[in-house]
Amino acid sequence: MQLKDSVIIITGGGQGLGRSMGEFLAAKGAKLALVDLNQEALDAAVAACKAAGGDARSYICNVANEEQVIHMVSQVAEDFGAIHGLINNAGILRDGLLLKVKDGVTQKMSLAQWQSVIDVNLTGVFLGTREVAAKMIELGNQGLIINISSISRAGNVGQSNYTAAKAGVAAMTVTWAKELSRYGIRVAGIAPGFIETEMTGSMKPEALEKMTAGIPLKRMGKPAEIAHSAAYLFENDYYTGRILELDGGLRI
Repeated sequence: MQLKDSVIIITGGGQGLGRSMGEFLAAKGAKLALVDLNQEALDAAVAACKAAGGDARSYICNVANEEQVIHMVSQVAEDFGAIHGLINNAGILRDGLLLKVKDGVTQKMSLAQWQSVIDVNLTGVFLGTREVAAKMIELGNQGLIINISSISRAGNVGQSNYTAAKAGVAAMTVTWAKELSRYGIRVAGIAPGFIETEMTGSMKPEALEKMTAGIPLKRMGKPAEIAHSAAYLFENDYYTGRILELDGGLRI
């Protein structure tokens, strides 16, 4: 598909990978609907996308809230007159071991820790894809839905909730690619490794150094490299039902 004048929704679009992808796609002439919970971050991201050469609007929406997602998608369709793509990027972390043991079990991952991540990272992807795909079919629009998975989908210590969600996202990507292809809707995934974002920037230097040492390319990925890959997936009409791994060769 051509990115110029295509309408693309990006959840978690106010910062980090979401904003980076928005700016990259805007530079190719895309029209962005940036979705987040932080209006200040959204305003800055919208301004950056417009400066890059594309149109952009902001939408406050909790992706785990069904009513809000339905309303947001309807509003985007009304504002732009079409929807050609979605990037399910919004996500949260609530890391912790399943059990902490020292002279017996001292702590357990709480149900709230588990459920909050599942709600945003898995249910949010389900709701976004369901509503956007339905609206695309209603409008007769073809295009692509990209789900952001993670290298952690293979299993990572201290991330029971996150790995379950990201593995689910990868599996749903394949399922939806099969179900939606008849309507001209492709579904693909990107599984980033460790990327230079606000989240990794808050880590202790020694932890970052240890983490980077295990990456064959000896560096973290850059947000622009993820954005470049998202653009590639939009523009390559034969890519669907697969997860693009961008992890510098790292395996965990």
